[in-house]
Amino acid sequence: MGRIKTFEPEKLVIGIMYTDGDHFRRVTDVLTQLFGKTDSETEEYSFSDYSGYYDGEMDGRVMKRFVSFERLVDPSSLSEIKIRTNGIEDDMSVSGNRKVNIDPCLLSHGRFVMATTKGASFRVPLSDGIFADLSLVYSRGEWTDFFWTYADVKSDRMKRFLSDVRRIYLEQRKGN
Repeated sequence: MGRIKTFEPEKLVIGIMYTDGDHFRRVTDVLTQLFGKTDSETEEYSFSDYSGYYDGEMDGRVMKRFVSFERLVDPSSLSEIKIRTNGIEDDMSVSGNRKVNIDPCLLSHGRFVMATTKGASFRVPLSDGIFADLSLVYSRGEWTDFFWTYADVKSDRMKRFLSDVRRIYLEQRKGN
């Protein structure tokens, strides 16, 4: 029989979509109050180049960045984090339309998982209507994606960023 152990802490990485740079700054301020300092961030890129899915709701060309947080988190808290970030989205909405879309994710030594409210055959229910989407796995020195992985997440730019964040994470784990 296997022994029940506590989960190893993982790296919190959050994707933020927005149409106005002020919204990005406001969200980042709120997130750092909740989760502490950031330690890495992607360059801004156009999510609309990958998909126009959110352009109508968010009233314009959607930009995106991912940020990682210094403090590691218990991976069992992912659904709670997603519920909190959905609350931030609601608070910043205007007339029922989101001005930001916030996607909390977890990075470990071997995977990148996104939280979502959208169910699918390849997503695992966590709790309270939140699902885990295994987006990438790290094996043999590289990130591997799946047919369901979002196009921007499977990009070389994102895989390079996640490799850098993974190095930070592994250094943090060595220190514990």
